[in-house]
Amino acid sequence: MMDLKADGTNKRWYPVYTHPRAEKKACEALAGKKIEVYLPLHRQLKQWSDRKKWVEEPLIKSYLFVNIAPHEQGDVLMTKGISRFLYFSGKPATMPTSQITELKLLMAGPYELEVTEDNLQPGEKIKVKAGALKGMTGEIISHKSQKQFILRLESIGQSIIVHTLASYIQRI
Repeated sequence: MMDLKADGTNKRWYPVYTHPRAEKKACEALAGKKIEVYLPLHRQLKQWSDRKKWVEEPLIKSYLFVNIAPHEQGDVLMTKGISRFLYFSGKPATMPTSQITELKLLMAGPYELEVTEDNLQPGEKIKVKAGALKGMTGEIISHKSQKQFILRLESIGQSIIVHTLASYIQRI
């Protein structure tokens, strides 16, 4: 049985692995093929020997996300800069739409974010009760001797650590 959404499509979000440092070009190429793609970018101050400059860098190196139907996977793989889909239990890994929405919310705000592949210990479940992230759920963990809010992207083995005010969160 097909997993059809309310609009009659069976599109899902898939994490895609890109060639090293090819995230932006792959994103442009996919958009040119009319494929819905999301590449979370954050501003970072880069230092060269003669100057400093603000640049937009991918938040998660070598990853971007596509919203496609299963029959479009070949189109994605035939795009310059795309390496492969991520697999979980023999099938392409998918991400819940809610995680993409939460990721977009994080990227739209002025939050200090840190991405880690570390296998962080599960923490106490919490919910954000105020601010732009209101309603988002996650965990509180102790990381680098500080309490941090964490959003896990389990399908790609990454976690995003969000630095936020303690007064904005509540236990579930």
